[in-house]
Amino acid sequence: MKKCVLKRKFAVCWRYGVNDNHLFDCNSRSLVTRIAAIYDIHANAYALAAVLGEIREANVDCIVVGGDVVPGPMPRETIQRLLDLDIPTQFIHGNGDREVLAQMSGLETDWYRTAPEQWREPVRWTAQQLDITHKRLLESWPPTRRIKIPGLGDVLFCHASPRNDTEIFTRLTSDDRLLPIFEGLGVSMVVCGHTHMQFDRMIGTTRVVNAGSVGMPFGEPGADWLLLDPDIQLRHTRYDLVRAAQRIRSTSYPQAEEFASRNVLHPPSEEDTLAAFTRAELK
Repeated sequence: MKKCVLKRKFAVCWRYGVNDNHLFDCNSRSLVTRIAAIYDIHANAYALAAVLGEIREANVDCIVVGGDVVPGPMPRETIQRLLDLDIPTQFIHGNGDREVLAQMSGLETDWYRTAPEQWREPVRWTAQQLDITHKRLLESWPPTRRIKIPGLGDVLFCHASPRNDTEIFTRLTSDDRLLPIFEGLGVSMVVCGHTHMQFDRMIGTTRVVNAGSVGMPFGEPGADWLLLDPDIQLRHTRYDLVRAAQRIRSTSYPQAEEFASRNVLHPPSEEDTLAAFTRAELK
């Protein structure tokens, strides 16, 4: 691997062959004013490349990768693209990353024991594509990060909710159900993902923004992400969907055809997804 982006993981970075001149994080800069948040890439390297192109044009100070880099059809290529970045980058883990790591560690989680085989298969396949250096990298990702942004204050980045990496809520979930989760955090804003649908809403006095999904969006095809500059911009990046689908179909990913068709070319509608998530929210 070429780079590590976690200063506190110096020993791991040294094993990757990186000297300390290349170690950085978002908080190491005296003033961070523009941050790109990219969530739920799900190893769609084609979508990630398009988003990173727009991020470079936006001249951001930092990138936060908000979890679920994996599982998906191009895990090694996706991780390498992130490690090759010359922009300060911080990671947090998502439930997908955590489950892949468990498989790489020879562990069978409660989720894995009870999930349908169609959900377990991508996790198992992805774990088999990665090696010990990837394992060390995934192990280093924390569940949350806080970054102070001028004009926005302290911002908490989490994958699903501040409580865990699996909790489901949407723009339609009632404030009454969400206030106990977001009260008392001591931050002005929370940035999350997990449900693959963008939104920007207030929960009590806390602004909560969902960055959407780079690799598996619901609604309009493309790639969704978030720019904090410090205004909030819910961004949507178009890319060559047909070529991306062809590339995904050429992999040995066990659900390549479904991923290409359902997640790239013809994503489920936001309306249908909201209805499904309403039945599963906060369980």
